[in-house]
Amino acid sequence: MTSPRCCACAAGGLVADLRVAGEAGAAGLVPTTDAFGTALSDLVRCPRCGHRQLEHMPSDAALGAAYGEAASEAYVEEEIGQRETARRALARIERWAGAPGRLLDLGCWVGFLLAEARNRGWETTGVEPSAFASTYARERLGLDVRTEELLAADLPPAAFDAVVLGDVIEHLPRPGEALDRLAGLLRADGPRLAWFALPDAGSRLARALGARWWSVLPTHVQYFTRGSLGVLLHRHGWEVLEVATAPKAFTVRYYLDRIGGYSPPLARVLVGGARTAGVAERMWAPDFGDRMQVIARAPERSASEREAQ
Repeated sequence: MTSPRCCACAAGGLVADLRVAGEAGAAGLVPTTDAFGTALSDLVRCPRCGHRQLEHMPSDAALGAAYGEAASEAYVEEEIGQRETARRALARIERWAGAPGRLLDLGCWVGFLLAEARNRGWETTGVEPSAFASTYARERLGLDVRTEELLAADLPPAAFDAVVLGDVIEHLPRPGEALDRLAGLLRADGPRLAWFALPDAGSRLARALGARWWSVLPTHVQYFTRGSLGVLLHRHGWEVLEVATAPKAFTVRYYLDRIGGYSPPLARVLVGGARTAGVAERMWAPDFGDRMQVIARAPERSASEREAQ
C-alpha cells in the first residue's frame, strides 16, 4: 500500500499521531455529533508543515452516500444564531469584495448564510449533497440550492465573485483539487475571493485537549492549522488576505448540551441549571480560539483562460 502524502504540502513521511479510530455511530456522518475524540481512522501528522489527516481516507463513494443521507434538526433549531454568524462572515467578505455580486456557497447546508446574503443584495447559488438540507433550503427559504456533490456540481465556469466554504474543507479528502476547482468558478475580472471557516488544530485549546478535542469527529478527515492551510493555499497559487478566529453564535442551551460528548449527566445538569436561571435560550458566541476563518484570493487566470471565458 502506498504511504499517504500530506494533503497540505504534499510531503511524504507522515508519522503516527493520535489514536482515535472508531465508528461513526448510529446517526452516521451528520453535521453535529456527540462522538468527540472519534474519527474514521487514526490521525497522522506531517513533520514538515504540521498538518494532520486521517491515516486511511474513506472512499469518495462512501462519503458521498453518507453526506447525501445526512439529516439533522439541530442547526435548524438554532436559526437565529446561525443567521447572526452568517452576517458576521458576510461583513468580512464584503470588506474585500466591495459591492455584492454573485456568491456561491459550497456545502451550504440548510442555506441560512445564503438567505442572509440575498438580503444584503447578493445573487446567490448553493450546492449541498444532503437531500434533507438542500430540500429545506429550496422549499422553506426559496433559495437556488442544487442537490449535488460539491466538486462535481454542474456550475458555470468563471461566473462568481466569491465562494464560501463554511465548515467544509476539513471534510474533503483532496482539498487541493477543491481549490483548483474554486479558482475556475471565479470571474477573471472580479474580486476572486473565497471565505473558509474551519477548526484550527493548531490552537492552544486543540493542543491541550489532544484526542479529546471536540473537533475530532467522524465527519472530519483533515485537521488544518493556520500554517498548514496557508501552505495549501500558497501551493495552489492563492493569496491569503485575512486570518481570524471564527466564533459561532448558538443558544446557551446548545453549547451546554454539547458537553454531553464528554459527560451526558453533567450536560443535563448544566442545561437544567440554565433553564432555571432563564438563560438557556440566550444567544452566546464564546470565542474559544479553536475555529478560524480565512479569506483568500484565487490566482489570476491566464490570458488563454480569460479568452475562453
